[in-house]
Amino acid sequence: MGTEKKGEYGADQIQILEGLEAVRKRPGMYIGSTSAKGLHHLVYEIVDNAVDESLAGYCDTIYVTLNKDNSVTVRDNGRGIPVGMNKKKGVSSVEVVFTILHAGGKFGGGGYKVSGGLHGVGSSVVNALSNWLEVNVHTDGKIYNQRYEKGKVCYPLKVVGETELNGTEVSFLPDDTIFEETIFEYKVLRQRLRETAFLTKNLRIILRDDRQEEPVEEVFHYEGGIKEFVTYLNRGKEALYDQVIYCEGEKDGVYVEVAMQHNDSYNENSLSFVNNIITPEGGTHLSGFKNALTTTFNDYARKNKLLKENESNLSGEDIREGLTSVISIKLGEPQFEGQTKQKLGNSEARGAVNSIVNEQLTYFLEQNPAVAKIICEKAVLAQRARDAARKARDLTRRKTALDGFSLPGKLADCSDKNPENCEIYIVEGDSAGGSAKTARSRATQAILPLRGKILNVEKSRLDKILMNKEIQAMITAFGTGIHDDFDIEKLRYHKIIIMTDADVDGAHIATLLLTFFYRFMPDLIKEGYVYMAQPPLYRVERNKKFWYAYSDQELNNIVNEIGRDNNNKIQRYKGLGEMDAEQLWDTTMDPDKRVLLRVTIDEDSASEIDLTFTTLMGDQVEPRREFIEANAKYVQNLDV
Repeated sequence: MGTEKKGEYGADQIQILEGLEAVRKRPGMYIGSTSAKGLHHLVYEIVDNAVDESLAGYCDTIYVTLNKDNSVTVRDNGRGIPVGMNKKKGVSSVEVVFTILHAGGKFGGGGYKVSGGLHGVGSSVVNALSNWLEVNVHTDGKIYNQRYEKGKVCYPLKVVGETELNGTEVSFLPDDTIFEETIFEYKVLRQRLRETAFLTKNLRIILRDDRQEEPVEEVFHYEGGIKEFVTYLNRGKEALYDQVIYCEGEKDGVYVEVAMQHNDSYNENSLSFVNNIITPEGGTHLSGFKNALTTTFNDYARKNKLLKENESNLSGEDIREGLTSVISIKLGEPQFEGQTKQKLGNSEARGAVNSIVNEQLTYFLEQNPAVAKIICEKAVLAQRARDAARKARDLTRRKTALDGFSLPGKLADCSDKNPENCEIYIVEGDSAGGSAKTARSRATQAILPLRGKILNVEKSRLDKILMNKEIQAMITAFGTGIHDDFDIEKLRYHKIIIMTDADVDGAHIATLLLTFFYRFMPDLIKEGYVYMAQPPLYRVERNKKFWYAYSDQELNNIVNEIGRDNNNKIQRYKGLGEMDAEQLWDTTMDPDKRVLLRVTIDEDSASEIDLTFTTLMGDQVEPRREFIEANAKYVQNLDV
């Protein structure tokens, strides 16, 4: 698929659908938002065009460079955008691609067999949202150049030199009047480009940051493709067997690649992609994979007596416990549900993935009985744990029904019953909990103190998690249930606020809580209900006036403003318990003064989020040490 060359790609394959006027007025409609996410999306759009050349078999290297002025240059060694005149518009095809919305080689099936991009609007939208954009096309021995400013053509396409190369080079500077911020983050681009390289085996992507005193450069190149992706995702976990199971094939016009491997964790991590675009909500291709997995393993387990006659079939959830998998398909006309391409709708994708995985996985299991036995035995243990968890849940439901919805005794609930008005503080320790209960607004603020550190759910099955008293208290207080029983409509508070000490232990407790939410109540985070409180680090008093500082820099600013002398009394808060109720209210709980950070999930970074939780909370020490060393420079205000 990656090297197949089909179809003509010339000036008349560039089809025009409509104009460009609306993009600058409503950029969010085209790139999702004008936040940092939308800003980085500009780079992805240009890179996706180069990747499409690779998928068509004409490009094997892409260079992405962050320039000193924060502009970006993307260069590939593909065929180059056609430079001939487009008969329908009377201008060069290059100008059509960069100035007319829905114009490109991705319409009509002539230019590309498969493509990613954002509904074919990429190049023109990037141009419209840039202060300037310049394109150089290397083709037929010549270099063609054109420049645009705020989407407007500066001059017609012209020849500016000779070349022995082929390919397209696009440089652009985002418009600072449109985007909330215009500084690209290297690590955000690195994550996306690494993922793209995994999904396009043999493609080499070179990312370079020239903004640093010492330029940084990384090369992403994976001949093993998604098999290497699975190995990368399983870092920090212990694989249960050496091989990465790989299935590949084409059926009904759908090219399918699947790679998977079980590890010793209890969480599933399945990532699905269509034409290299992640589909966070899955879709028909993911359904086909899950169906094939469940059917194939149950058939094998029955046939080889790994399930007793009186035992029920393994559920898909049992089989996928501890499974890391990547499902990547490519097809000509993907149909997505929603503009943001969150979920695939093509029915043929389900059948293609199901058929190919079923056939090739069956063959693998027959050829590798030792691996098959390991997987089936893990699934049987998961099945027994799931039964135990169900009994624990049933017992909880019965007790709740008898008690008339009894809330945990340690919870100081609020009186308002409208969830939109209510918030709950998850507080570290009884001491801080006592101050918080005294400080709170009783009408709308509930307090739930936790004793010590909650269970690390990264290392535990659901049945054990449900027996943990601190977790039980949270589940009951929130009202949503957990896992399969989770119902966001029953949430009793629309702000869940984690309030811990600003030290290493506090950071650890916050991470344990976030791991629990992410693994078992992810919708709390996705829907924007989870927050981090920001207690102050310092209290500065001078002449009976006082100020609070939330960082070392803020402390320095305050001291510089009021004067540096012996009249200043500076208190360093070691924990929430050191603040009295009035101070806690003024700094951390008063809605008019406090600072809250909302916890969010970037669906485009799903692989890195999962890997981060595994690295921080898993059993493997070495990956955790490497992670801490690499990220220590980004951490502030932790007592060490």
